Amino acid sequence: MSQIRVNNLSFYYEGSFDYIFENVSFSIDTNWKLGFIGRNGKGKTTFLNLLLGKYSYEGVIDAHTAFDYFPYQITEDQMLLSAAEFIEDLKPLCETWRVIRELSDLEESAEILYRPYNTLSPGERTKILLAVLFSGENDFLLIDEPTNHLDQTARDCVKTYLASKKGFLLVSHDRDLLDACIDHVLVLNRRTIEVQSGNFSSWWENKQKKDQFAITENEKHRREIRKLEQTAARTSEWADKNERTKIGFDSIKEHDRSISTRAYIGAKTKKMQSRVRQFEKRLDREIAEKEGLLQDLETPADLKLTPLSHHKTTLLNVKDYSLKYAGTENPIFSDLSFTVSQGERVALCGKNGCGKSTLLKIIIQKAGWADGNHAVEESGICEIAPGLTISYVAQDTAGLNGNLSAFCEARHLDQSLFFTILRQLDFERIQFSKNIEEYSEGQKKKVLLAASLLTPAHLYIWDEPLNYIDVFSRMQIEKLLLEYRPTMIFVEHDTCFREKVSTKVIEIIS
Repeated sequence: MSQIRVNNLSFYYEGSFDYIFENVSFSIDTNWKLGFIGRNGKGKTTFLNLLLGKYSYEGVIDAHTAFDYFPYQITEDQMLLSAAEFIEDLKPLCETWRVIRELSDLEESAEILYRPYNTLSPGERTKILLAVLFSGENDFLLIDEPTNHLDQTARDCVKTYLASKKGFLLVSHDRDLLDACIDHVLVLNRRTIEVQSGNFSSWWENKQKKDQFAITENEKHRREIRKLEQTAARTSEWADKNERTKIGFDSIKEHDRSISTRAYIGAKTKKMQSRVRQFEKRLDREIAEKEGLLQDLETPADLKLTPLSHHKTTLLNVKDYSLKYAGTENPIFSDLSFTVSQGERVALCGKNGCGKSTLLKIIIQKAGWADGNHAVEESGICEIAPGLTISYVAQDTAGLNGNLSAFCEARHLDQSLFFTILRQLDFERIQFSKNIEEYSEGQKKKVLLAASLLTPAHLYIWDEPLNYIDVFSRMQIEKLLLEYRPTMIFVEHDTCFREKVSTKVIEIIS
């Protein structure tokens, strides 16, 4: 067990004017199960890379431990090999028997080590990489979003596995995973960094209480400041008025006054002026105490949506429907039946590879919002209501590039409104001048979500919309969907989100 101490850490990317970290100090224990929480673009992955020594920085990172990072980068050549042939390239001195032991804890057979890597499912690949990661000893492990693109079964397995481990820093936006796996949190707030014991839920409860206290204290200081300003102004006015009476007076109207009264008036004025200075000092103290109270306050803006109403009640009817890839015998899935009516939010569930994304693309094609896919053969009924307007969020962000203005022009979006939605999703203004390929994965996903939210539609089709999206934005989107109740069909493996948002869950069995 050792400490990782960070003192006065400052870092910014070359060519950028904004600091990712500025004079940051904290310490963490290498024996902890540490969750790393923060909004998209705040520097979580950057900090992991700083620990790995990939960037130069100002300040001190004092760590008497070795680090290892998940996910490992797999080359195109390695994709064609079995994992057993290249695990030592990923982790030097890695021993196969240790990897097999970890795979057993992940409820996976050692057989997957000897199959071509490119034939493995996303869950199988993740399990191999985690088994390699935990096969060493004494490393402090940096784990970056291990459950993205995993189905529920694989997620549950990874969750159980990580809950049995310690000595890691886990970056994840999955509230269910964080609650199950961690005993401390490292939080990148808006202006500060904090370390706290507990899981996500205990931290979030504490944060809500802290934020409410800050709001109450801020309002109390504001009232006191207004009161002091009014009192100081009134006392200063009295002092000035009194001072003006020192010289010159009407002997008829003020027959009881003599020249000796000047000293008395001067002393009285001096006393009033002293009171003004005391009020001003109290005012300065109140302002100082007020400063910083709201610097970490999370106040997500209320998003808006404009779902369209259709003349038909049922927008999608799927009955005894089967899909298979052309030239293959086994169907992707078969005998699938369900409907999507107006106001329903239908979640599609199932293992990776069961055809969830393929089905969504078929629906989009049938509605005339995408080119046909001739590589798939279908049977049964998949009927789309006529004249359906669809708003689609794709799973993949790889094709996003160029600047936001070009993105808006290509999609016929109002740029001003689009930027407003991005700001509501916590985009900094400085991001608007960057190319999309410079964004974090979470920021890229927010670009797609903002475009969808800006598009009035009868049916919203979202394919894993929350991959890489921060926790605060997830809760913000949950609130939006529950308020506006759009008609949706979506795939999302975030258990908390799915349980709160969906009105119906359809299990696809391949």
